[in-house]
Amino acid sequence: MQVLYEADSVRHDPTEVLERVVGEASLGSSAKMYAQGLVAGVLDNREQIDDVIAEFAPSWPINQMATVDRNILRTAIYEIMLCDETPPKVAINEAVELAKAFGSDSSARFVNGVLGSVMQTFQK
Repeated sequence: MQVLYEADSVRHDPTEVLERVVGEASLGSSAKMYAQGLVAGVLDNREQIDDVIAEFAPSWPINQMATVDRNILRTAIYEIMLCDETPPKVAINEAVELAKAFGSDSSARFVNGVLGSVMQTFQK
């Protein structure tokens, strides 16, 4: 989420941001590969993911949504819809925890509501 946030908010190259963040975090090879796959998956499917966000949060235009919330949703929706590595309930729980830690006072409730609706519709 940190890589996607930085790339989205200040338009830094996601590949460079990922390399820096992975280096700073001293991630092992499997965690690094997972992070690379997650970032690439979200970026490669961003248009489809943003369409899902727009469908389930119609009162919040994607470009007016808080950058943190937008990228938390992008990550979790990718995990729920397009990635088989993370169970949907785990993706939602992690997203809500990120929203609590990095979002506004209402972010966790907003993220949980959107993702709950997404999971009901796209449940595997």
